[in-house]
Amino acid sequence: MLTTLKMASMLSLTPCNPQVARRIDSEKCVGLKTRKLSVIRASREQETSVESKGLSIEECEANAVAGNFPDPPLLTKPAGPKGTPVVKPLVLTRRPRRNRKSSTLRSTFQETTISAANFVLPLFIHEGEEDFPIGAMPGCFRLGWRHGLLDEVYKAKDVGVKSFVLFPKIPDALKSPTGDEAFNDNGLVPRAIRLLKDKYPDIVIYTDVALDPYSSDGHDGIVREDGVIMNDETVHQLCKQAVSQARAGADIVSPSDMMDGRIGAIRAALDAEGFQDVSIMSYTAKYASSFYGPFREALDSNPRFGDKKTYQMDPANYREALIEMEADDAEGADILLVKPGLPYLDIIRLLRDNSSLPIAAYQVSGEYSMIKAGGVLKMVDEEKVMMESLLCLRRAGADIILTYFARQAATVLAGMK
Repeated sequence: MLTTLKMASMLSLTPCNPQVARRIDSEKCVGLKTRKLSVIRASREQETSVESKGLSIEECEANAVAGNFPDPPLLTKPAGPKGTPVVKPLVLTRRPRRNRKSSTLRSTFQETTISAANFVLPLFIHEGEEDFPIGAMPGCFRLGWRHGLLDEVYKAKDVGVKSFVLFPKIPDALKSPTGDEAFNDNGLVPRAIRLLKDKYPDIVIYTDVALDPYSSDGHDGIVREDGVIMNDETVHQLCKQAVSQARAGADIVSPSDMMDGRIGAIRAALDAEGFQDVSIMSYTAKYASSFYGPFREALDSNPRFGDKKTYQMDPANYREALIEMEADDAEGADILLVKPGLPYLDIIRLLRDNSSLPIAAYQVSGEYSMIKAGGVLKMVDEEKVMMESLLCLRRAGADIILTYFARQAATVLAGMK
């Protein structure tokens, strides 16, 4: 009777979750005779049979003291291949390979982790209803803002990506030298923000603050007649653009223009309009890089003349990033971003070591397209290189990674194909 009660108690405490369920062969649980227990492990491994002799704890302890227990399996050291030299072991205080000898230990000591929460997915949008593939960026599209955009966000959310940054393809007829369409409250970006927030209120929306998608000159600022990019006048326009985006529901505005003083001015403009809770992610160290080519094709936003070297940073410069970082920090930036990503790991680490603010890295279109091309040509394993590149950005110090791989990488992290 006592055994039956014990069995009832055991069964009542067994969870219903099949992952952790244990099955006991009740037909052999009567009395204290030798019986076989059949166990199903939580890991769903095959059943193993364990012989039990029905001994009490005291009897088991007495047997242990007397040394009366079965011999354990012998441990054998695997032999090397034929011809392996016999050598005296090296006298080493440290053998770092000891911490890498099994997958369990490697996971235990892994210093850097990555998850879908670290990703921000850049999305290209346009006024049309159809989605158009971007030739230089396989797998990326100009999304129709009313249909394709919602579908892409839904798919990304399904694998854990909940942060998005919007980049608009503006009709040429709406572009102008001063980029006034950038702060049209009924423009493409504000409409898309309102639609997304209505459909998916839990997502985080980043916006791009710059004039190049709206400029008939293709530059991030207003161009003077002698070709000079006007700084303070551009900042005035950027403030109106940031406020318009905040008014539509943007969570984080992201000035990518590299004008001097724009972070402080935008912070003041947002606060003056009651948007104290809207964050600023500054493109702190944005380099005049050749890795942006596919992006400019996606938005049809190449400069009409010249280049962007008078406002974006020289790829040869390292210490200059500290000047930009100190200015953005002092002016009220909430997040500091480095762009491009992988070729500038040293700059990510520099900012990480010198600022307590969150650091973002932008794995730009050229980085994405090279990995895609290498995968298509079977020169590299696309999935492995993708995941390694993102892990390297994290290891360098990035808390946030803007990447076109966000949905694909999150799918891998979720164990899906």
